[in-house]
Amino acid sequence: MKKRSIVADSRAPAHPAAAAAPPRTRRPLAGATFVIAAAAASQLPVQGPAEVAFAGRSNAGKSSAINALARQTRLAFASRTPGRTQQIVFFALAKGGGLVADLPGYGYAAVAKEVKRGWQDFLWSYLTTRSTLVGLVMVVDARRGLGMLDCAVLDGFLPSGRPVLILATKSDKLNVAQRRDAVDAIRGVVAQRYPGAAGAVTILPFSATARTGVEEADAVLDAWLPS
Repeated sequence: MKKRSIVADSRAPAHPAAAAAPPRTRRPLAGATFVIAAAAASQLPVQGPAEVAFAGRSNAGKSSAINALARQTRLAFASRTPGRTQQIVFFALAKGGGLVADLPGYGYAAVAKEVKRGWQDFLWSYLTTRSTLVGLVMVVDARRGLGMLDCAVLDGFLPSGRPVLILATKSDKLNVAQRRDAVDAIRGVVAQRYPGAAGAVTILPFSATARTGVEEADAVLDAWLPS
């Protein structure tokens, strides 16, 4: 009796599952590291690499979203007193030379009006004049939706034609139907208020805790940033 060979035939077709496996989505924020915290235009990094900014109301979950996308736990920090942070914090990406800008949270009047006005002017100038800023990630609490201040930021940013990713955070606190309604409500505001720019806006349900929307956000950011 002839022994059966245990050597695989090189001409045999690959397993269908292996052949059909999709490429893994790149994680553009993974491995990001702190660079500098800028409190004035003179402290901003020299313009060069592409930058993506994260903006949102205080307590919307911006720091948690950045940490989830960076696959880290303590890269971005939230102030103990909402509205106190007055700096743009920059992180360098591990690949491609890009930067992430963590903008001060807005929506609290916890500081003197003249101080608050000064850093809001700085924030506005960065969003509207920074030539290396290629896209904006707006973090919105899914339970609250887009507010007046969120829309004010979009009013100044969207006319530039640059893309926006809206992360409807804390979606794990909603059931499936509520999550869908929350995203639909945000989409409705965008379509009504910015009919000519709606195509530049991507809206995702997101949860740093449940990891919902993390890979989808990776794919969006990957298209914006250098590889």
